[in-house]
Amino acid sequence: MSTATANTKNVLGPDVEIKGSLKFTGELTFEGKLEGEIQTDGTLTLGETAVVNGNINVQSIVVRGKINGNINAKDKIDLKAKTELFGDIRAAKLVIEEGVTFVGKTDVNPNKVSPTAAPRPGATNPGSSESPKPQSR
Repeated sequence: MSTATANTKNVLGPDVEIKGSLKFTGELTFEGKLEGEIQTDGTLTLGETAVVNGNINVQSIVVRGKINGNINAKDKIDLKAKTELFGDIRAAKLVIEEGVTFVGKTDVNPNKVSPTAAPRPGATNPGSSESPKPQSR
């Protein structure tokens, strides 16, 4: 009763050390050490013993380990208690539990709305219905 091709769940244990890029599809639980980058359109789970020095690009991620690098997720980043993250994150959704150490910037945009420049105080709007009144002499 296994659908290994449809829902592939892989595990790399705490004794695994990788230097280079890690690419996969489906789901991966990573417990080891990695120096390099991780890239997937799937789901990555970093266990408590995981240490990643490099950038991560994923569909979604659950983090319990240590990361020194940026995370870019198309869907969701879930930072569990005891996570240590030193880097910037960008995602549609973000969950941070109590007890997380996070040093970096966030860009969370669930509706993928492009930022609009706020009008500056004192700036005139050419399409405004209020036009400056001519001065009387």
